[in-house]
Amino acid sequence: MINSSIAGMCVRQARKADLDELAGLLQQLFTIEEDFRFDAARQHRGLEMLLDRDGAVVLVAEKENNVIGMCTGQLMISTAEGGHSLLVEDVVVDEQWRGRGIGTGLLKALEDWGEKKKVSRYQLLADKSNDAGIRFYRKHNWQQTELICLRKHPLMGTSKGKG
Repeated sequence: MINSSIAGMCVRQARKADLDELAGLLQQLFTIEEDFRFDAARQHRGLEMLLDRDGAVVLVAEKENNVIGMCTGQLMISTAEGGHSLLVEDVVVDEQWRGRGIGTGLLKALEDWGEKKKVSRYQLLADKSNDAGIRFYRKHNWQQTELICLRKHPLMGTSKGKG
């Protein structure tokens, strides 16, 4: 179990009892991100799947028994690296706690977890209009790549039921 402390804050692995607070943080995050819409049932389901998955981790920042930040990571196999990479998602700190080193503590704990898993690369997606988030990642030595993100939902662009 991860357990670190920064400025009276504890970073630990999330528990199912944290789901409502985690979903609340995702709701704050999705107000920044153009591509996602908050849906409590979906976010609960996704978080539960991460909590149950061996190759994933959900970390929370906790202060005075309140979850004030979170981040998630999932192991992937990278052919480019010839080993594991870690996809970092959902890095969010409650609005009233931002700018106090909490996000830094969460990323550090996530990198410690990745190091134990022998991760050779960390990667994440950030909303291109989230200037504060991009500045935060650059401050922590994250570098922009030449790659772009593309996505497709299984039923988009099909003529299901026709023809």
